[in-house]
Amino acid sequence: MDLRVAAYAVVTDDDDRVLLARWTEGRRNAWTMPGGGLEAGEDPEDAVRREVREETGYTVHVQELLGIHSRVIPAGRRVKRSDAPLHTLRIVYRAKISGGKLRFEENGSTDMAGWFTLPAVAELQRVKLVDIALRMAEIL
Repeated sequence: MDLRVAAYAVVTDDDDRVLLARWTEGRRNAWTMPGGGLEAGEDPEDAVRREVREETGYTVHVQELLGIHSRVIPAGRRVKRSDAPLHTLRIVYRAKISGGKLRFEENGSTDMAGWFTLPAVAELQRVKLVDIALRMAEIL
């Protein structure tokens, strides 16, 4: 079994909008929480700050750990072909914008980022992690 550890941020603004990034590596494009996989030896808080900056252009201050979501993806359902299942550990933080400006990632796993109201989020093609993270943040 393969293991992937990733860190994600729930970021909201003063208008109660949520920051999302559009993931392009899945079976279809779908909106997700900004974040991604840890590099070898990387602290999860450092990883989430790096990933948010890469995917959205913003720098963030990590406020609190919201939770950890564990999921095993069977080999046949993995995005990248493999004979082994994938155990994903997704560490979810609450974070606030501390600088930067919105921009899109180039040549990465996401191609867009944006702010969405909760009714707009409900209408988006999104990965399950969005709802999981928003529940952890007690937004849903």
